[in-house]
Amino acid sequence: AVGCIIYSDPGSDGYTEGDVFPKGAYRPPEGVQRGSVMDMPLYPGDPLTPGIGATKNAKRLPMNDVKVFTKIPCIPISYADAQPLLAALSGPVAPNNWRGTLPITYHVGPGNAKVHLKMKSNWDIKTIRDIIAVIPGSEYPDEWIIRGNHYDAWVNGAEDPISGQVALLEEARAYSELLKQGWKPKRTIVYCSWDGEEEGLLGSTEWAEEHAEELKQKAVAYINTDGNGRGYLWIEGSHTLEHFFNSVAADIVDPETKLSALERDKLARIANGSADQRKEVRQRADLRIGALGSGSDYTVFLDYLGIASANLGYGGEDGGGVYHSIYDDIYWYTHFSDTSFVYGRALSQTVGTAVMRLADDELLPFTFSDFAETVNKYVDELQTLLKSKQDDIEERNKEIEEGVFTATADPWVKSVPPKKEDVPPYLNFAPLLNSADELTRSAARYAAAAKMVADVKGVSLKDVNEKLMLSERYLTSEAGLPGRPWFKHEIYAPGFYTGYGVKTIPGVREAIEQKQWKLAEEQIVLVGGILEKEASLIDSAAEELEKISKNK
Repeated sequence: AVGCIIYSDPGSDGYTEGDVFPKGAYRPPEGVQRGSVMDMPLYPGDPLTPGIGATKNAKRLPMNDVKVFTKIPCIPISYADAQPLLAALSGPVAPNNWRGTLPITYHVGPGNAKVHLKMKSNWDIKTIRDIIAVIPGSEYPDEWIIRGNHYDAWVNGAEDPISGQVALLEEARAYSELLKQGWKPKRTIVYCSWDGEEEGLLGSTEWAEEHAEELKQKAVAYINTDGNGRGYLWIEGSHTLEHFFNSVAADIVDPETKLSALERDKLARIANGSADQRKEVRQRADLRIGALGSGSDYTVFLDYLGIASANLGYGGEDGGGVYHSIYDDIYWYTHFSDTSFVYGRALSQTVGTAVMRLADDELLPFTFSDFAETVNKYVDELQTLLKSKQDDIEERNKEIEEGVFTATADPWVKSVPPKKEDVPPYLNFAPLLNSADELTRSAARYAAAAKMVADVKGVSLKDVNEKLMLSERYLTSEAGLPGRPWFKHEIYAPGFYTGYGVKTIPGVREAIEQKQWKLAEEQIVLVGGILEKEASLIDSAAEELEKISKNK
């Protein structure tokens, strides 16, 4: 390939979904979605300084050694400009899931038309500016609660990122009023406005890499927002914080329904979910939160440093198609999104409440039962994935033997003679299964111990909290994931081949997906060992609480 031209099809976010701007919220024919094509599943941040802060005197890679720059020139265009190019293609008709909704027949090429692609790239080094504000902790100044949102935008950025940034500023204003009244947080609160997020998570990554050792020692949690709209509260993050965020959501009033944000989310999942999902919502103590992949400023905190993190916001009732375009402006936002800013206020209340509780709780609100249950779910998924691979390969081999595969293949596949594959071997999941069981037992022990000290007063919990702060760090490995050592978290990571989307227990999952069976075996043992160490840490924290309970 000598060039790549990307467009947003109206089937995704244009007239197929609703009226286009300015009549409606969706992408008009001239709308162009900007974005970075840097290969961030290798590492985000300044491409010249992986793993170190891009300060003035930092040692930088030569340009030829940078692996995250894509070698193929790439440019985005609108679907109005894409249509004549697509219409000029001939060749086989595209498969169903390759077709959009432009009024043409989609072909896969080639065609007679020629495209002249001319690009200019600026390789200057520019200064970017993070804005950091600190409220020192009155009792535990070396325990930090970090809150961030980026302030740079591709164009106008009313929703992304300013709707999240104004919520952050409102939280900061509220804290300033509380400080005037004499309130002081027990733990240090660090508020961050990041620069350079859109080009590759630059500001957050470089700041965190520069302060990595201090953050490993002091950071309790990182809470991120990026944009905000109208609708339901959505939360993704570390499952050690799942119960905590359920408790926060239970105390926030949804501005439209006057229900709690948690109750509204539950009702939405019951209304829209499958039978199994509805059953889970009704029976499970906590509403499940999603896992984090990448795509915003939490990446360096969770994936590189092992700091418990969350990303949240409101949305779901403000569909639109102006993402990363010039149309994301104040007119669009006040006509089609959070038109009266009530969900901006709700986001400030939600995150502000979470930050204050994390800063002031005597015992840090980490819990491990939800996490253990989620890990067991991930292990079950891995076993199902392997079985699916085995079945698919067996079925395909049978079709090749019978000549069915070639006869039914699409035209461009027929030119490549299909070959039989070896059926995937048996993988020994025992290290993962045993460690997941151990994690479940440790989580239950900790939950019981925490309950016993809930009402204990006047006792220092500093030693326990230090262990809890380390619980997410214990889920990382120094060597990092196969082929991309910058990503060190062994439970969550963005997919190597899927971009932002999360892969859970990624070392094992991606090895199975890529049919790297030996690597899968090795990763099973590695992750099993990490979960065993995590269980031991949780047991140690529980033991500390049990001692306090006996002596109360």
